[in-house]
Amino acid sequence: MSKASEKHKARLSELNSFGKDLARRSKSHCELCDANSMKLVIHEVPPVDKEPEFDHCIFICENCQGQIDKPKSIDISHWHCLHSSIWSEVPAVQVMAVLMAQRIREKADFAEELLDQVYLEEDISSWIEDALKS
Repeated sequence: MSKASEKHKARLSELNSFGKDLARRSKSHCELCDANSMKLVIHEVPPVDKEPEFDHCIFICENCQGQIDKPKSIDISHWHCLHSSIWSEVPAVQVMAVLMAQRIREKADFAEELLDQVYLEEDISSWIEDALKS
């Protein structure tokens, strides 16, 4: 097995160790769209550090994950959920919600309006800037 493969497996194992705490925090609902009764996956909010950090992880459904990973497959109507997730008290959720709103703003008027309304703490704004650079 290659070193890269071993590192990847170790990272996944470390991320999976966050699963119970993420399930507890999210109440087993997608932290972006609030879907329940669906398989949830751990998503690392960029920028991703060398070592996985719990505070940079969110628990999301495979639908959200697929659309984050493949921007061409975005279903704009699905992202009306940002109206609530952008106000999350979990910084990683708020960052990901803002990043998605920025991604769809040209195709969705509601996203532009939402970005105009949202107030971001300085640390959240810095995180978003860093994510956009990565």
